[in-house]
Amino acid sequence: MEPEDDQHVIRAILDGDVNAYAVLLARYQKPIYNLTFRMSGSVADAADLAQETFIKAYEQLHRFREGKTFFPWLYTIGLNHCKNFLRRRKSRQDVSTEDCELDAGLEYPSKQEERLFAQVDFERLREALGRLPIDYREALILRYHEELALEDVAAALEISLSCAKMRVHRGLKKLREILEKTHYGKETIGSSAG
Repeated sequence: MEPEDDQHVIRAILDGDVNAYAVLLARYQKPIYNLTFRMSGSVADAADLAQETFIKAYEQLHRFREGKTFFPWLYTIGLNHCKNFLRRRKSRQDVSTEDCELDAGLEYPSKQEERLFAQVDFERLREALGRLPIDYREALILRYHEELALEDVAAALEISLSCAKMRVHRGLKKLREILEKTHYGKETIGSSAG
């Protein structure tokens, strides 16, 4: 993600080149879709939410402050849109493991076994993340999945830097607790508890 290049693209859009928005769409489509999928738990809802996020961002592009980083601004729009969607929906859908396909046609059983264990670990982590409060979940995802600097995490979540550090720290602690509980059999991920 190239903030300086984003600035040129945004200037072009604001100067009337509506086709330049395709550059931003191509650059940020995947992380915004990932956000909407994590928040909604549904492929169909995620696609709609991602598209609506880009439409809202386009409509509000005149409010984007030059010199700021575009991705945290866009991410904030997507995150707020997802929170509003979840408030309206009020019931959270779970993602089934069937939505996460293993690679087909692996020739070596040991490779299939490794892939299966990796998938199980991924599922445990994904479900544990899903059980975190949204504030902690998004702070961790921005920091470790999107690999944003803490300053950009703070900007995306519209909080102070110290608050971003605290959310990441507390989120990691809570995630560890959830994973330890499920690892030692005290609780089962996917149950109604939590």
